[in-house]
Amino acid sequence: MNDIGPASGYPTYDQPPGPERSARNEATTRRAALAICTIADIAAGFLGLWVLLHLLDANQANPFVEFVHAVADWLSGWAQDIFTMDTESLRVVLNYGLPAALYLLIGHGIAARLNRA
Repeated sequence: MNDIGPASGYPTYDQPPGPERSARNEATTRRAALAICTIADIAAGFLGLWVLLHLLDANQANPFVEFVHAVADWLSGWAQDIFTMDTESLRVVLNYGLPAALYLLIGHGIAARLNRA
C-alpha cells in the first residue's frame, strides 16, 4: 500500500493534535450556539417590545416607536393576520407573540442541540 500524503509541491500544514483540535471545535460550537440564542432573543425582544408599546398606547409618530414597529413587522411578516380578532390588543398580542415564542423555541432548541453535539 502506498502511504498517501500531500502531493509534492504543495505546502503541508501542521494540524493540532486530537484533543486540542476537539477543544477548539467545542469552543466554536459553543460560540455558534450563543450567537443563535442571542439572535433569537433579540428578535423576540423586538416583538415583545412592540406588543408592550402597543398595549401602553405609545405615540405612533415617535421615531423609536416607528423603528420598533417596522422591525417587529419585518420579523413577524410571515405570521401577520393569522389571528383576526375583533379586539385590536388581543390581535397584536397573538400575531406578534406567536412569532416571538417560535423564535425563542427554535433558536434555543438549535443552540441546545449544538451544545449537546
